Amino acid sequence: MPTFAYEAMNQAGQEVKDEIEAISTEDALSKIRNLGYFPTRIREKGSKTKAAAGKKGKGRRSTGRINSKSLTQFTRQLATLQDAGLPILRSLKILHEQQRPGHMKNILKAVAEDIEGGATLSEALGRHPKAFDRLYVNMVAAGETGGVLDVILVRLADFKEKAQKLQRKIIGALIYPAAVIGFAASIVIGIMIFVIPKFRVIFDDLDTELPGITTVLLNASDWIVKGRPPGWVVMLFGPFAAWMGFKLVRSSKGGRYVSDFTFLKLPGLGVLVKKTSVARFTRTLGTLITAGVPILEAINITRETAGNEVYARAMGKVHDAIREGESFATPLRATNVCDALVVNMIDVGEETGELDKMLLKIADNYEEEVDVAVASLVSLLEPVMVICLGGIVGFIVLALFMPLVSLMQSVGGGSGK
Repeated sequence: MPTFAYEAMNQAGQEVKDEIEAISTEDALSKIRNLGYFPTRIREKGSKTKAAAGKKGKGRRSTGRINSKSLTQFTRQLATLQDAGLPILRSLKILHEQQRPGHMKNILKAVAEDIEGGATLSEALGRHPKAFDRLYVNMVAAGETGGVLDVILVRLADFKEKAQKLQRKIIGALIYPAAVIGFAASIVIGIMIFVIPKFRVIFDDLDTELPGITTVLLNASDWIVKGRPPGWVVMLFGPFAAWMGFKLVRSSKGGRYVSDFTFLKLPGLGVLVKKTSVARFTRTLGTLITAGVPILEAINITRETAGNEVYARAMGKVHDAIREGESFATPLRATNVCDALVVNMIDVGEETGELDKMLLKIADNYEEEVDVAVASLVSLLEPVMVICLGGIVGFIVLALFMPLVSLMQSVGGGSGK
């Protein structure tokens, strides 16, 4: 009989490494769970191709990602069917039949086939890491272990919906200023390309010395039209190049940390980034702990899904401190990434044994504060944009008409004589 080496978490959240004999990976996982452990990694000894907790192996057949809206809808529907008492396989087949052709339909078919072959729902979902992340799979596994899969699915759906709501608010707040800036930039470029050159012809015919402000405007127009490369190309493709450079920087952990740290220090925007990050990690961690995931595993998942490298590293330090026997609040306070109020609330949650509820309450409070911060930022951007656009228009008008006014004055003075 094959021997499997595994890593798991016990009920106290401590890491366990051992070996077990089993017929297959699924059988080994079942035996490990019967021991009261929460498996995080498993492989057959002597085999380098088999992987942990169903994350590799068949996982390569995953057909692609699922957008957040479709995943949330699937989770909500599956929770409803489970609450109605339908078997999981029947529920998946019903949802598969309702799907339009695409990644979701293909994945649900594969998941149903895996379950028919004896895999659990969490194992089957874990074979599609592009569609179902570790947070999702581990919460489903906790629900299966505790016999409360329907409850866990409802919590997962609530979690996904709140995360989407927060994301939509931030994106929605950025659409308006981005549209205004883009439209204004297009008008300015059009003026520089089609209008300013005609005024240059007029000014050349005047054969007079132009004011400095006019010279600056004409030089800017020449750069936009005749530059090497033309300025309009730089202005059009510059933002895309900057975005690609930003993505390249964030492709490494060091780059992500530097960029996230910089964002946190920006005036105005840094407060929004901090509140969003705190809301995200507290809701993720609170949801996982509520689902029954061991604290150390929950922190590891939260670290991977934090979305901010500064907070991810903070979670790593908290994880290591808890393994050494410390509380949650003390190492979190030492990282200096959360307000004192957050740390004190977590400290109270630990003392009262309601850490999960306290974390979710923090998330609710900070999401409300994000709403206020977004509204304040938008209200601040509106007058700033009006002032900037007014300044640009005023500069162009002044630069174009100053030579004409000077000419009229000189002509008038000459006529008076």
